[in-house]
Amino acid sequence: MIFLDAASSTAGDGRRPWRRGLPAECRQGYYDVDLQEASALATRTTTSAHQRTRRDHSTETAEDYVEAVAELIEERGACRVRDLAERFGVSHVTVIRIVQRLEREDLVSTEPYKPIELTAKGRRLANHCKERHDVVYRFLLAIGVSERQAAIDSEGIEHHVSPQTLARLRTIADGGKIP
Repeated sequence: MIFLDAASSTAGDGRRPWRRGLPAECRQGYYDVDLQEASALATRTTTSAHQRTRRDHSTETAEDYVEAVAELIEERGACRVRDLAERFGVSHVTVIRIVQRLEREDLVSTEPYKPIELTAKGRRLANHCKERHDVVYRFLLAIGVSERQAAIDSEGIEHHVSPQTLARLRTIADGGKIP
């Protein structure tokens, strides 16, 4: 326990153990808070959130590409480098590099002058991404976002939604209420 001197806003030993924004009732008198423990918890939580965000960012491109390959195969019967370059607005060199990475990760298979195909692992990922994208899109529509904006926003949000959050979004998107 720490006793804060209300007059000086410091601990009895002259240190300033509290931070701005702490409620007034915690600034004076006794309170049962281990500031180092609270700070460590906040740091772990923040660190964990940032690590997850970085991990999500690292998989975004792969997810977008396998989802696009699946859609193009469904729409056109085949997916080629030029189709992906056109869809993402990037050069064919960029697409080739990404496809090579996806091939190393066993998500796609390709041969020179042949269409890009999804592996079983790639199909599973594409189906998962499409389903997650659909839930986020339907959720945004359910809360009143326009179709155009929902289509744009769901492209970014879908990569950063936890399974727990996705389940809640699905409930609302399906017309249910959160208990």
